[in-house]
Amino acid sequence: MPAIVGVVQVINVGSSGVFHIGDVFKISPFATSKTFAGAGSFNTGETISLYNAASSTNTNDTDAIDQPTVLNL
Repeated sequence: MPAIVGVVQVINVGSSGVFHIGDVFKISPFATSKTFAGAGSFNTGETISLYNAASSTNTNDTDAIDQPTVLNL
């Protein structure tokens, strides 16, 4: 069934981002990344008060592949 789309404004799409409007059969990523962040790293707002006494981020990754993109076309 066709999609009916109104006004769309795209400000920015990253280098490996996906922008899709309408019908689709398959959307697959061509790139992956992993982010390590400590306590309180992704907080947003106007007045945030944090107290992290002893914080550490474990970046040891024992598996070789987290999200394979080998067969993505």
